[in-house]
Amino acid sequence: MNNIKIIAEIGWNHMGDMSLASKFINSAASNGANVCKFQTWSEKNLKEGPWDNDGRRDIYKKAELSKDDHLHLIDECKKNNVDFLTSVFDINSLDMLSQIGVKKIKIPSHEINNSNLIKIACENFDEVIVSAGAANWDEIMSLKKFIMLDKAIILHCVSSYPCPSNIINMPKLLKLKKEFNKVGYSGHFQGIDDAITAICLGATVIEKHFTIDNNLPGRDNQFAILPPDLKKISKFRDNFLNMMNDKGLDLQESERDIYNNYRGRWSDYES
Repeated sequence: MNNIKIIAEIGWNHMGDMSLASKFINSAASNGANVCKFQTWSEKNLKEGPWDNDGRRDIYKKAELSKDDHLHLIDECKKNNVDFLTSVFDINSLDMLSQIGVKKIKIPSHEINNSNLIKIACENFDEVIVSAGAANWDEIMSLKKFIMLDKAIILHCVSSYPCPSNIINMPKLLKLKKEFNKVGYSGHFQGIDDAITAICLGATVIEKHFTIDNNLPGRDNQFAILPPDLKKISKFRDNFLNMMNDKGLDLQESERDIYNNYRGRWSDYES
């Protein structure tokens, strides 16, 4: 195992405030994230539904990112030495992101059955990350029919917000590892135990919702991890990778003194 990427899912926690979004990026980068992820949609593409009457459409509109917003976020990510990533919900957004030079893309769980969206993403981007939450096993397996496996990373995910530990179902991650080339984990557990477990089970990507203040508006801010927890995941990841370095079966050089000078120090019987 050479690397494990940590994605700080900022999503729409910024609520359209680019100054706040920049603070998110800086904090995530300072605490070990490799990637800062957002969400890209056009409120005009949102179908009619209950969100028209409960205020959610207004939230979608407020948190919608313009082309200039995307360019700003990409620039901020570059300044902070982290990769930019965003989830897409429609083909128009894919086209716009491709035009501005985005190379990696995320397909959210509830678009896992949108084969056309995923096909076009694979054709136009170097890496396509797909969350596999709220999907039956047959639906996940059907991805093999149209996804480019060499470009794809499939994330085990349980689409419950927040997600209690007893339904996280980590054995499913192990099953996914047998079916796909690259597998990761996207978690909604309040805390970091799920991320630590996923790292130990071989996830190559860890995604956690991230905020700088749990009291900021929006559901995701409430259960997102804070900077100190992101730092703990990052530190564990680094230590884990170090511990997984194969040093062979014989003693290591650091043990040489014990080998040479401590063996035979004690006799079997009193002298």
